[in-house]
Order: sequence, then structure tokens, then C-alpha cells
Amino acid sequence: MEARLNAFENAVAGQFLRRLNAAGEVVSKSALPAATQELVKIRASQINGCGFCTDMHTKDAAHAGETATRLNLVAAWREATVFTEAERAALELAEQGTRIADAAGGVSDDAWANAAKHYDEEQLGALVALIATINAYNRLNVIIRQPAGSYEVGMFG
Repeated sequence: MEARLNAFENAVAGQFLRRLNAAGEVVSKSALPAATQELVKIRASQINGCGFCTDMHTKDAAHAGETATRLNLVAAWREATVFTEAERAALELAEQGTRIADAAGGVSDDAWANAAKHYDEEQLGALVALIATINAYNRLNVIIRQPAGSYEVGMFG
């Protein structure tokens, strides 16, 4: 399987990815916990059917010390006992922010209020930016059918 377009060699797509990567660096350097960041990226990628990002972020999370149990339960986080209340709030916000077109009201006040109980303003800003960014990556990769499975930790920097 090959991607429909080589986003790295395409002038416009490559420039877009470089800027998206720079935006992602702002979030990765924020006070939002790194484990939470990976869980959010994994969950949004699962919802969007982005195999490439799901592969990348599960491998990155495992490399950073995330357990197989938690990684295996991200898709079923509501029924799992292995996530903190803060992580659960972030996962709910990620789901609602990713499925924005499925809900007439977008992200619910309850989901926002729950996230705000666990994260300060800077972290909330990072969480919102992270959800927006991973959704952009997912859409690009799904549209071009970027194959999944060959990612190696650290291969992009």
C-alpha cells in the first residue's frame, strides 16, 4: 500500500506539515502532562480511523513508559479503571472535540466544566490546541491514505 500523495515531498503539503509540526511543539512544551497528550492523540486518531497516527502515538507512548494495559484500553476508557479523573476529562473533551459534527451543540458545557476542574487555563489552551492539531494530522493522513505500521520512535526528529 502506498500513500496517494507524498506529503513530505509535495511543496504545499510539506510546508503545511512543517507549520503543523511547529504548532505541535508549542503544545508538547506546555504544562499539559505528556501522558495525557499521548492518550488524547491516540483516542482522536482511533475515532478518525487514522492508522498512521494511531501507530505512531501508541509506539511513542510505549517508548515513554506507558503500559500496554492503558494503551489497550484507550478506546474503551469509560469502562476502564486505569485512567485518572483528569485523563478521563481530557479523553471526553477529545472525543467531543473530534466528533464535533456529530453533536448539534459541539462540545458540551459539562465536558468543558469537567476538564476545567482538572486543568488550569494554560493546560486547557494546550488541550484545545492539541485536539485541533491531531485532528488536522488525522485528516491529512486519512485523505492521502498514509499507510500504518512502519513508524519507528524518533524517525521524525
